[in-house]
Amino acid sequence: MADHDRLAILGAGVMGETVLSGLLRAGWDVGRIVATDRRPAREAELKDRYGVRMLTNLDAVAEADTVLMVVKPQDMRDLLTEIGPSVRPDTLIVSLAAGVETILIEDLLPAGVPVVRVMPNTPAQVDEGMATISAGRHAGDDHVQRVSAILAATGRVLVVPEKYQDAVTAISGTGPAYLFFVVEAMIEAGVHLGLPRDTATELVVQTMLGSAKLLRETGEHPTVLRERVTSPGGTTAAAIRELEQHRVRAAFMGAMEAARDRSRDLAAAARAAAVQDHQSGNDHGGTG
Repeated sequence: MADHDRLAILGAGVMGETVLSGLLRAGWDVGRIVATDRRPAREAELKDRYGVRMLTNLDAVAEADTVLMVVKPQDMRDLLTEIGPSVRPDTLIVSLAAGVETILIEDLLPAGVPVVRVMPNTPAQVDEGMATISAGRHAGDDHVQRVSAILAATGRVLVVPEKYQDAVTAISGTGPAYLFFVVEAMIEAGVHLGLPRDTATELVVQTMLGSAKLLRETGEHPTVLRERVTSPGGTTAAAIRELEQHRVRAAFMGAMEAARDRSRDLAAAARAAAVQDHQSGNDHGGTG
């Protein structure tokens, strides 16, 4: 990323702060970054913690070459309506909102403004995030590379066609919640089996961390690694049989399909709102 590029983070909640702190750890000059938040107390907190300038949305957009919109999907339309008229044609707009398609964002911005869609996840808070990037109609390779450089400060980055983003949301976007759910269940099982809670927690968390590292560093298929732990007639075989009988594999598939469908629903709702706004505008124009 060029030294002259300036970044605005609109919506400095958990994920917005994650990006901010990751960039500063990666060596970014805080003077190249501005941020916004609707809550005065939050603005003061971030200013004190990082030394970042907190501005209004319009002032932040006016200063930035790249604008990260880190708001909830239902707040995206209001934000774009607010900043749209002030966005320069060469400003790169980056959305981190689940289910909001680039074409809907582009329709609320001046013609030709490049838009990139991102699905991050919460492990970015410890620089182990998984972010996927999809380019809109007006975004080129240089824009994708710019966003990749930003997000690389908080973990791994993968470029995918936008049609995959609903599935990505179901896997890596919401995936940490599935794993936390499993960890929670394993800790409770450890307590049920008579272990102190702190002991069970240490055993489960390190087992999860070590298993992920083993999977990453060996490159082995998870089935192969699982079979190496599973001796015929042993304790692991008994446990796996119980999981299969309770259809845990099918339950995970169903959970991910539900997450994907919800992402699609969010996109459909946004499209419907856009159509309604367009029709209302036409109706208003006809009576004026």
